[in-house]
Amino acid sequence: MSESIDARVAATSRSLEGLRRPDRPAGRTQRSHVAPTLQVVWARHLDDVRAAQRLRHQVFVDEMGAQATPAPGAPAGHDVDLFDEFCEHLLVRTVPGNDEPGEVVGTYRVLTPSAARRAGSFYSDTEFDLTRLRPLRDRMVELGRSCVHPDHRSGVVILALWGALAQFMEHNAMETVIGCASISMRDGGHCAASLWARLRETHLASVDLQVRPRVALPVDDLDQSLDVEPPALIKGYLRMGAKVLGAPAWDPEFNTADLPMLTRVADVPARYQRHFLA
Repeated sequence: MSESIDARVAATSRSLEGLRRPDRPAGRTQRSHVAPTLQVVWARHLDDVRAAQRLRHQVFVDEMGAQATPAPGAPAGHDVDLFDEFCEHLLVRTVPGNDEPGEVVGTYRVLTPSAARRAGSFYSDTEFDLTRLRPLRDRMVELGRSCVHPDHRSGVVILALWGALAQFMEHNAMETVIGCASISMRDGGHCAASLWARLRETHLASVDLQVRPRVALPVDDLDQSLDVEPPALIKGYLRMGAKVLGAPAWDPEFNTADLPMLTRVADVPARYQRHFLA
């Protein structure tokens, strides 16, 4: 990669290669998934991306204890990796009572098929062998680095993000969403192993979609009998029809077990389609 991240982000903000992501992401009258003091926008400048990266650092590093190696040249206090420059970044901001930009309180990053080809892979390819997903890639979007500020975890922010993402998928004719859903390993991995044991019985994808972790969580050495509830984000994905694609990978930098998950737009229950797309 010969260009700096600043140059690549600036170039991305000028040209979306045909993908539609206006300020109101679906290009229609924005529906009210957002409290009056919040707005959903796509990053258009490096400053927007930096704000998202600062929130990610606050959540993943300061709050959750991640020790990820930053990308070369990344500013201090920012969670930055080499995929950021290829991604679209979706933000939820507070709306102050003046012309100043509000605080970013929620974010996702989105890697489209064309951007993944430029990057050389999806991020999920670094954690899993996704060979069986090859037939889906041309209409497959990857979501990642989801986080919400601790003062805004009522559910409003994540619904705002999901509404914008649903419109993005619809207007770009994307059919599938993938991503790595993280589970904390502060307990040594027992909760993650127990959750995997539960979900493989209830939400495992068909064998033609199953993938293998590159660095597997050693679930056979862990307690798989704990009565654990999925984290709120994973529970939300499951309610919208997501499937688990296989056993969790171990991410030592973030100290998490990562479950590969996939959602087909066509499988989202009708009540959620009506909520986000009606």
